[in-house]
Amino acid sequence: MTAPAVQNNPRDTYRWSSRAFVLPGLLIVAVMLYLPFVWTSYLSFTEYDGLGDPELVGLDKYQAMFTDAGFLVSLRNTLLWVLGTLVFPVGIGLLVAVLADGIKGSFWYRLPFLLPYAISGVAVGVIWTFILQTGGALDEALTFLNVPGDRPRWLLDAPLNTFVMIIASTWQAAGVNALLFGIGLQSIPKEPIEAARMDGASGWTLFRTMTWPMLAPLTTVVVGLSIVGSLKQFDIIWAMTQGGPGTSSETLALTMYKETFVNNDYGLGAAVAVFLTVVTVAASIMYLRRQLSDKKEI
Repeated sequence: MTAPAVQNNPRDTYRWSSRAFVLPGLLIVAVMLYLPFVWTSYLSFTEYDGLGDPELVGLDKYQAMFTDAGFLVSLRNTLLWVLGTLVFPVGIGLLVAVLADGIKGSFWYRLPFLLPYAISGVAVGVIWTFILQTGGALDEALTFLNVPGDRPRWLLDAPLNTFVMIIASTWQAAGVNALLFGIGLQSIPKEPIEAARMDGASGWTLFRTMTWPMLAPLTTVVVGLSIVGSLKQFDIIWAMTQGGPGTSSETLALTMYKETFVNNDYGLGAAVAVFLTVVTVAASIMYLRRQLSDKKEI
């Protein structure tokens, strides 16, 4: 009597074939993302100048990082960037999208805000440096208009230099946020809005009670991207002040770059990189978990 033939479960076959398709992507992520992070984490425990072999020094680099006054300035400026990015690019983008919603040809109203997004961060920095440098276009305009008082040193005094660079970033980023919020507004069902209008809701009340809650999923994406982008902000700052004068306008990303490639202290630069990565991941997870938990409660 012959044994019955073993039949393969189609579900198991599908599962293994799916894993085979996913495997190349996982390998690419591991090689391009995880392995460099592991190497950077190792360097953060070493004394290394880019030449020779790294020498293990334990937590010395982290101790030096947290006790350095310049690091605290970078941390403060990074937090200012996070707050400023949430208030201005996201807020202005939402305002533009709401004001243009429902207007015929609203795309053309949003287009002037979107064009700066096509410019690189370095180019944005060069443009705004021309405007804000001492004796620059803004100072000349104020003089021409006979505005009294001393001219602020826009890029030289802290924290004013950080605030004006946040404005430069807002000029670049507000347009794409307006575009995203505009897409979100167009995807909102019209029936609940019309029903709320018939019940007497309008203006701010209509937006707060109906429109804003239905924009919550898109807002989660926009705010999450803004938080991550502000924590990694580099190009505009480097183009406008290079973190100066001194370290007055540095962020964690600039501190990481300077310590690694200017001061050739790869260990300290790696420690800053690890700290910035942990902060970015932690902030993203905390924000997303809070948003998801709020939706479950609803």
